[in-house]
Amino acid sequence: MRHDTGLYIGEALARYGFSNHPFGCDRHDAFVDAFNLTASQSKIDILQPAVAEQDKIEYFHTHDYVEKVKTLSASGSGFLDHGDTPAFKGVYEAAATVVGTGLSAIQDITLGFHKRAFIPIAGLHHARRELAAGFCVFNDCGVIIEALRRDHDVRRIAYIDIDAHHGDGVFYAFEYDPDLIFIDLHEDPRFLYPGTGFASETGKGAARGTKLNIPMRPQANDDDFMVAWQQVEKFLEQHKPEFILFQCGADSLKGDPITDMAYSEKSHAYATDRLCVLANQYCEGKLLAMGGGGYNHSNLAKAWCAVVETMIRIA
Repeated sequence: MRHDTGLYIGEALARYGFSNHPFGCDRHDAFVDAFNLTASQSKIDILQPAVAEQDKIEYFHTHDYVEKVKTLSASGSGFLDHGDTPAFKGVYEAAATVVGTGLSAIQDITLGFHKRAFIPIAGLHHARRELAAGFCVFNDCGVIIEALRRDHDVRRIAYIDIDAHHGDGVFYAFEYDPDLIFIDLHEDPRFLYPGTGFASETGKGAARGTKLNIPMRPQANDDDFMVAWQQVEKFLEQHKPEFILFQCGADSLKGDPITDMAYSEKSHAYATDRLCVLANQYCEGKLLAMGGGGYNHSNLAKAWCAVVETMIRIA
């Protein structure tokens, strides 16, 4: 029996991570171990990771940059950016698996095998077309947006991001694109990397007014989130997307070691609930959720289990 929701997990996906680093390979298993303690395994389809071909990665990234990643992946030394994102042997293959798993998920969803899916190691929203940034080697979100258009004839895509950090790699890549509906709730950029995502940044040219940045005060809690979320729903109702991408980073929960937000998993469950309802209304249910950041293992386990259990619960 096929279920409405798919979950992509597996050893190949867990390989994306860095030694002695906040973004370690153990993040995948922290979520999976917690999920296996829930009663949800029988209500979801467990799906395998996939590896993206280089030409698909280059839907978003420049050829020269992808070749640079391959070179540093073979040597296993150096940094892919200015010091946050170290190379290791096999980093190209690990990053290509994050991208390929996302591509597999959108194909599965657009073909109607599942209404929605979750990928815990995904949502690498800082990488630019020509460089790595903020622990992100390849921007799977950006590749997915390009692939939805090139391969699946989906134009109007909504990208919603509740990670504590602004999704700058997605925002600036599509700042002039009127069909990418961008919504991002993040810690005030005056206090947190990458220092972007001010409310005045609403898109440029024909895309002006299609981007919504909502900076949140440090220590913003669930009540603050619920108030801000009202803007999200109005924005989505205005633009009526054909597909929803949801970056549900868990570093916005209280107690994360590198951010200053104070949500609980209730905010993630609420956002998931509302996005599933809106996806049913506008997109025939098409929704892909991506784990994003989160560096407190207990937090990410709680947040992502809340996301998945909510996706299962919504008809």
